[in-house]
Amino acid sequence: MDQSTVDTEAVEPAETADGAAVAAKAKTNKNWYVIHTYSGYENKVKANLERRIHSMNMQDKIFRVLVPMEDEVEFKDGKRKITPKKVFPGYVLVEMDMDDASWYVVRNTSGVTGFVGSPGSGEKPVPLQEKEVKTILKQMGIETPKLKIDFAKGDRVKVTSGPFFDFTGIVDDIQPEKEKVRALISIFGRETPVELEFYQIEKV
Repeated sequence: MDQSTVDTEAVEPAETADGAAVAAKAKTNKNWYVIHTYSGYENKVKANLERRIHSMNMQDKIFRVLVPMEDEVEFKDGKRKITPKKVFPGYVLVEMDMDDASWYVVRNTSGVTGFVGSPGSGEKPVPLQEKEVKTILKQMGIETPKLKIDFAKGDRVKVTSGPFFDFTGIVDDIQPEKEKVRALISIFGRETPVELEFYQIEKV
């Protein structure tokens, strides 16, 4: 009996180790892949694929479907406007455990033209690298919106509001983090540096 107890105790750690190894392997099988679609159909493909995942019970193989987006700030008619923009038009990201079944479900979804990174016809694609995924997900997270700046240093601009309304000047410095510019405005015949908000100017 004592020997049996010893044998059982000796086997248990090995089984636990094997289980951990299997779990670790299963975890590493979850990767992000890129699928190509027709530009403008990204959200429709996302919806189509999510429906197929549920109807074909593939939730344990295909986990997330994302259309990479980021907010872009622009100033129009003196107003600050935030517009969502697609980061990669024509592409959709899929987090999945790649095997024959999940591969079939994704590549046969309406609107999908194929996987990016496939070595050849009928061959499974290469997943995105972890650092690439982190960069994309960070862009989609709660980050400071990317500014769309329609003017550059040296451009002539017109002041549309504030004490210098209707004055024109030359952009001397741009400060995106403050959403401000320094412009050289001619006041009484002298060029004077004036700090202005993005929404207070427009390109001439």
